[in-house]
This record gives sequence, structure tokens and C-alpha cells, in this order.
Amino acid sequence: MNEQYDYIIVGAGSAGCVMANRLSAMSSVSVLLIESGPDDKNPLISMPRGIGKLLVPGNPHVWDYKVSRGPEETEDIWLKGRAIGGSSSINGMVYVRGAPEDYDAWEAAGCTGWGWSNMGRHFVELEDHVLGTATGRGAGGPLKVSVHPSGDPLCEAVLAAGVQMGTPRVVDINLANTTGLGGLGYQTQNIWHGQRYSAAKAFLDPVRNRPNLNILTHTDVLQINFQDKRASSLTVRDSSGVRKISVGKEVIVCGGAIQSPKLLQLSGVGPTDLLKSHGIAVVKDAPQVGRNLREHFFLAMQYRVKSHSLNNRFFGLGLLRSLWQYYTGKKGPLTHSAHEIGGFVKTRPELDRPDAQIGISLYSLTYGEAEVVPEKQPGLTLGGYFMRPQSQGEVSIRSADPDAPPYICANYLSAVTDRTAAISMYRWIRKLASQPALAPFIVGATTPSMDAQSDEEILEAFKQWGGTAYHVSGTCRMGSDAESVLDPSLRVRGVSGLRVVDTSIMPALISGNTNAPAMAIALRAAEIITAELANPHTTTSALHTGVAS
Repeated sequence: MNEQYDYIIVGAGSAGCVMANRLSAMSSVSVLLIESGPDDKNPLISMPRGIGKLLVPGNPHVWDYKVSRGPEETEDIWLKGRAIGGSSSINGMVYVRGAPEDYDAWEAAGCTGWGWSNMGRHFVELEDHVLGTATGRGAGGPLKVSVHPSGDPLCEAVLAAGVQMGTPRVVDINLANTTGLGGLGYQTQNIWHGQRYSAAKAFLDPVRNRPNLNILTHTDVLQINFQDKRASSLTVRDSSGVRKISVGKEVIVCGGAIQSPKLLQLSGVGPTDLLKSHGIAVVKDAPQVGRNLREHFFLAMQYRVKSHSLNNRFFGLGLLRSLWQYYTGKKGPLTHSAHEIGGFVKTRPELDRPDAQIGISLYSLTYGEAEVVPEKQPGLTLGGYFMRPQSQGEVSIRSADPDAPPYICANYLSAVTDRTAAISMYRWIRKLASQPALAPFIVGATTPSMDAQSDEEILEAFKQWGGTAYHVSGTCRMGSDAESVLDPSLRVRGVSGLRVVDTSIMPALISGNTNAPAMAIALRAAEIITAELANPHTTTSALHTGVAS
């Protein structure tokens, strides 16, 4: 096997699959893609509701982390994809792009070339949307995007309740009018003909046989090695032992917002005091590596309902029926994404744009010590989170040992803005559940109970029942300031031959799920890299200026 490559991509997740596709399209370069976990051949990955068995600590397809919620708070468990496809192989398959204003704010803050004029066209480039082309929506792209089927009576009642609240019903929740003004509709999803359509299916499977692309699974990257501050090789470990693989042009780290800063720190790029405390030689003092962690704090508010819950389809004879529907026709509740309905709402009338993302699921869960399972009685989940959190956490290594788990602090609700928004979203969902359209269905609230009424009680309930939305970001932020980890071309400042391409690059968390943005970020990064190869003197701002709505 060739032990030197032009490009080595660390992590075969959503961004890594895109990078492998785009870079290996240049036949003149050699590309190695390294994944710590297994291939994506487990049948539970293809089954959309297989996530119930995949998203559990100890599963070989996930990283599981113990996370501090904040000072004097209980621990959280975060699960991230550890397989070909990364989190796109184990997530809820919700396809959301974020609002154009999010990306324009990045550019206004100094991230030249990352505004909506560029990012919007990359989303269009991504999509093969079941609704076809429209202003700001794509068809014919590599990633299949569908919409949950309409017509379920309970879903229709939720949408009618939204209208009664002043939130319009929409056909495509991703269009600018919805992200800018608000709306609820059937969930857009990465599901096609009843099966998951991951980044691996979209970008990696079509190019696996390219002669200039090699893929390693079950291979851990232990360290990036530098020569004169240039990334020169990787130390890796697989079943045959530890060895080095040399790189000619660049190492591209696509490990995600936890593994990417961890690898940089283990390799000597990070806060000097932290590195020295663990005996790691400092290659570049980069205090912001691991800082600026942002995460959506999701609250699932559950209700007992009279009918049309799917709870009874996930156990006993109902589960057998669901399995039969799935295996004989790729139909039924096992083909659903995490939410049947989604959208964006203003939780207070004075707001100029939506501040919360809402997801409605036709099930409710019971939370035990060892597992999370559907309730035996019929239930409905009305969940959501404040989309633009200001609370910031961190990721930092605890040891020079690559196998040691990092310290992670989410610092949920530490910012006043986040607490205010959490309270108003809680009240908005309670009001939605009380609308006349839902009266024939809802019996009453289960978790949290109706006991919480004051702001203080609501905040405590939010802390008790809330948790991760699996949207960790920001820990290797890009920017134009000297303190940013990356420049707007995603090159690590102070060294050469090293970039980071994943959700860790976000200076601020976008308004929604992060899987689609991770792929769009990688498309943008690949465009930057190929343009630099064609013209080494090209600047980021001159690469392209387009318009997308």
C-alpha cells in the first residue's frame, strides 16, 4: 500500500465524504480517507428508525462522551457518528440548511467568501429535492432530499394549531421565507425510497473505485507530525500496529467539533499551558482551539394523546407489523426521520425573525437508566430549541494519551439570552398544545409536567429535561482576527499543510441542524482548495461571487 499521499482526510463523516469525492476528482493527486470506525454496512444504518439501536453508548458506530452541562449541573451523554458517513449514518436525517442571515453574519464578521451568496449555491448544488427546482432549491444534485408524507390526522392537527398560533403552514421549511418569517410543515429529510441517504451514499459510494482514492476503516489517527511547522505525516494505529503515513500537500481534518480540536491539541496546536501540562511539545500556541463550543439545548415536551401516536408500532406485535412493512415495501413508521413535522417560529411577537426550531414527533419516550424506549401508552413529542445560542463551552484534552476521553463542558444556558429564549419557547410550545385544533387529541402534558409556571420553575424544568441536539460546533472557529484558529480558507493559523473542514469551523452556530451545513462547508472548502491549486495567488474573496435565495 502506498504510504504517502498528496491529501490525507481525517474522518469519513459528512464533510470527509464530500472532501474525498471532490479531491479525488482530480486524477493527478492521491487521496487517503481515514475513518476510526467501521464501514456503513450495518442494516440498521439504512433503516431510518434504526437510530433507536445505534444511538446508544458502547455501540461501535458512535463515539460516546460524558459531558459537563455546566457548573453544579448533571452530566450529559453526547453521541457522534464513528463510521463511514459519520453522524450522517446515525442521525435523525433532518435536512435543514439554516438561515441566509446566519452565513451573511459570518461574512460580516470577517469570514470572507462564506456569506449566503456562496453558501446558498452550494446547498442548491447538494440537492436532488423531491419538490424539484425553485428559487434557492436544487434538483439533480448528489444528495436525495424528500418530504415526510402528508395526511396523518395528528400531524394535520399540529399544523392547524400552528396556524391558530399565527405560524403559517409551508410546503418547504428550508426556503428563505420560512427561515426568515416562520412556518411549520412536513419535515424535509435525507430519506429516499424508505431508506437513509447519508453523505456516504451521496458522495463516497459513487467514487469508491477511483484508483487515486484509498479508504481505511478501523484506523485511529493518533497525531499529526510537523516538520518546520508543516504537517508532514500522521501517526496512525490499526489492527497491525502503529505506523506513519506521509503527506505531500495537506492534511484535512474532518473529525467533527470534538475530535478535531482534540487531535490538534494532541499534535501540539492549542493553548500552550494546556499542552505543557500534559508534556506535549508546542508547535503553535493557539488558545482558541477547543473554545467557542456551541450546542443547541433541546427540550422534548411530551404529551399523552388519545390516538394516532406511533408508540405501539415500536414494540410487540406492532413492531412486527412495522418490520414487515419495512422489509416488504420500505414503508411504515420505521422509514420516518426523527420528526414528522418541523419548522421555525417566533416565540415572542416583537422578534424580527424566528428564534426557535420546532420538531414534532408522533411518539413519546421513557427515559431509564440504561436505555430510552417508546412509552407503552400513546404519546406525542413537541420539541425545540433556541437556534442561536450565545452560551459557550469548551473541549480540552485530559492527557497526552490519544485514548483518554477529552474534557467537554457544554455550559448550557450560561448566557442570559439563552435563558430568556428557553423560557419563551417553553411557553410557546405549551400554548401550541392548548390550541383548539389539538383538543380532540391531547389528554395532557407528561414530561415536563404542568407544574412549572414561573420563569424560575420553567428554567429548572428545561435544565432537568433538556439535552443535546447533536449539533456541536465552533471549536476550531474561522475568522479574520489573529485569535481565530482558522483563516477564511480554513487553514490552521501558524502552521502549513493543515486545514480543518467540519462544523468546528463555525464562528457561530447556524439556525438549525448541522448535517447539511457540514456538507455545504466541505463543498466550499473543496472549491477553495481546487482554486488555489489552479492559481496559487487566488484569494478567498476572489474565488467566486454568486447569488442564491
